[in-house]
Formats: sequence, C-alpha cells, structure tokens
Amino acid sequence: MKSYIYLLILLGLVLQALFIKIEHDERYLLADILKGSASLMFVLIGYQAFLITNNPFNRLFLFGLIFGMIGDILLNLRYVFPKHGQKIFLVGILAFLIGHILYLLALIPQARYSWIWICIVIGAIAAAALLIYIFRTMEVKKVFKIFGVFYLGAVFIMTAIAIGIAIFIPNRRSILYAIGAVLFTASDVVLIFNTFSGVTKFSMRIANLSLYYLGQILIACSMFL
Repeated sequence: MKSYIYLLILLGLVLQALFIKIEHDERYLLADILKGSASLMFVLIGYQAFLITNNPFNRLFLFGLIFGMIGDILLNLRYVFPKHGQKIFLVGILAFLIGHILYLLALIPQARYSWIWICIVIGAIAAAALLIYIFRTMEVKKVFKIFGVFYLGAVFIMTAIAIGIAIFIPNRRSILYAIGAVLFTASDVVLIFNTFSGVTKFSMRIANLSLYYLGQILIACSMFL
C-alpha cells in the first residue's frame, strides 16, 4: 500500500476516537460530523484500492463501504433529531444491509460451489440462534425484529462465506477480509446487547464502535491485496 494510505488509516482512527469522546459528551451534531469524517477515510482507502488494482470485485466492495458510511451518519443522526430517531435508525440499518449485500455479491463468485452452501447454512444457523435468544430475552419492537432477521441473516452469512474463502482459498486478501468481517459482526452483536438488553454501558459502546471501525478498515485494506 502507498504511504498515504497509512496516513488515512491514522487520521481515521483519530477521528473515530474523537467521535467516541464527543458523543459521550452528548454533543451529537459535532459527533455525527466526526463520525462521517472517520467513515470517509475507509471509503477513500477503498477508492484508492479500486483505482490502483484490477480486481473486478473491488467496485462492489467500494460501494459496500460507501453504504457503510451512509449507515454510520444515519445511526448517529437519530440523536440529532430524536423525534424521528426510530425512522432514521431503521434507514441506517437498511443502508448497512445494502452494504452487506454488496459484500456478499463480491464474495460469492470467489467461493466454490462444493462448500459455499455449507458456509451459508452455518451463517444462517448462527443468525437464527442469536435472533431466537434476542427475541426470548429482550424487548424488541416488531419493526426491529423484521429488520433484524434480514440484517443479521446477511451479516452472518457474509461472514461465514468470508471465513470459508479464507480457509479454502487462503491468501493475504481473503484472510484480511475475513478478520474484518468477523470484527464487523462482533461489533453488531455488541451493539444489539448494548441497545436492547436494557442496560447501556459506555464500555460496550466503545467496544462496538472500535470493532466496527477496525473491521471496515481491514475490509478496505484487503482490497489492495
């Protein structure tokens, strides 16, 4: 990777850390600006990879990163406009869902028919198990349940396929992407428990945001390999 890519990574990490601090101080408009700026860094990394490489899948990964940035902005915009918070949150989740579908569309052609179905089944079972636990132990509105089924299904299946590719077609690109996908999924799980368990903890918010951002950075960086 070019040296300026490392500067983008460093700048993104600094902006993300500032965002976490400002959000905790409840300065939500500035926090959202910082969050969008941090997300712009992994989009710029992905864009540079798209320009430099000839990988045909990088266009889909780039648009996936862009929808991730849109989701980031919307999820925090709900604090700026609390009266419309639920609607903004759901649109943000929709943006992330589109991003994951784009990641899936990029990953599936790289997998092999002989084992991709195993990955899909494992991902679907993992998502179903988590959803059953959430619905039984947490109070979740019906609209969130509907979005949750599609979103978590896409996230876990995408991650399972990424892990499968890293295992059966190991290289630096597939391994780095798989690690990023796992971190992304872990961040979603932390977010769910911190949002719907009834007990919100700042430490879990830090974990959620840090895992997510590192995951997106690794996904963007994997595009260079």
